[in-house]
Amino acid sequence: MNTSESPLAELARSEKPIGVGIIGLGANGSWAERSHLPALRAVPGYELRALSTSSRQSAERSGQKHGVSRTFGTAAELAACDEVDLVVVAVKVPHHRELVRTALSAGKSVLCEWPLGNGLAEAADLARQARSRAVPTVVGLQARSHPALAYARDLVADGYVGEVLSTTVVGSGGAWGATVGPGDHYVLDAANGATLLTIPFAHTLDGLASVLGEPEELRIQLASRRTSAVDTGSGRPVPMTAADQVVASGRLPGGAVATFHYRGGISRGVNFRWEINGTEGDLVITAPIGHLQLSPVTLEGGRGTSTGLAPLTVPESYVRVPRLDPQADAPAYAVAHAYQRFLDDLREGGTPGVPDFAHGAARHRSIESALTTA
Repeated sequence: MNTSESPLAELARSEKPIGVGIIGLGANGSWAERSHLPALRAVPGYELRALSTSSRQSAERSGQKHGVSRTFGTAAELAACDEVDLVVVAVKVPHHRELVRTALSAGKSVLCEWPLGNGLAEAADLARQARSRAVPTVVGLQARSHPALAYARDLVADGYVGEVLSTTVVGSGGAWGATVGPGDHYVLDAANGATLLTIPFAHTLDGLASVLGEPEELRIQLASRRTSAVDTGSGRPVPMTAADQVVASGRLPGGAVATFHYRGGISRGVNFRWEINGTEGDLVITAPIGHLQLSPVTLEGGRGTSTGLAPLTVPESYVRVPRLDPQADAPAYAVAHAYQRFLDDLREGGTPGVPDFAHGAARHRSIESALTTA
């Protein structure tokens, strides 16, 4: 989609703030509260003007806490608000399709959290709806917007590792392990579409593709080694139908080998390690948890005659949102850079730098088409 032709792009180029309304901005530690709220406050060019939650009462409480005067008990009311130019959908996956369609029907641009839909069919439908409405969209695959990944992409392109021979990712999901919090049962049910496969693995796959190119001949296998988790509040077992092991392999453009292993829970060892190995050097990205999209990351490298790794500092030119700290503000850091890239897309036109709904549907398709029972 050519964002330069949209009313939202005209607004962005006028230097007037884009009015944002968030569906799902609660007052008790919601994802939107931990990520989108600080991100929006750190990126000039946006103004949070409205929010909605599951009821008018809870919306009013959230509005009081966050200083948002326009509060609504339904998404339709928020989408109809003239002060809202961009609707952010930050709720559980099974509600994405209904809420995104409501916002699109009101003629609004939409940023929807990932996964875009509960499966490929829903994601493809939302991409078609957005295309027919001709409005700019964003899907929350923010890992590729992280400055460390942008820098790694340029290092690879500039020959830091020489010819890429292979890349390997090992990560832990945090959830889908031995225990589950009282408020997290929903991710254990595969029918809800928020699984080890669709969240940490998919975010990392998309980030890797942004650095090394889209994997080809991708094959994904799932395994369920645990069938339940213990609720940390009650001590009772909770059924788990989502797989707790994801193993994948493929080839990168040019023939390099790519392998992935995601496991549920937390490891006593390394919870995220991504190696890029080449003929001239190596790059390694590590993180304390396996969610590349929201974790503080460390970039190291070594090449030539070096026999070890050394920290690589991301140049300031890659840091577009200096108001946030990549460590202390990790959940919001990549999100804020995605907001900045979207603003750049609107103002400059050309090839989008931030993933839109079409990209989101393609990512769903790449995963579902690669699943195998063999």
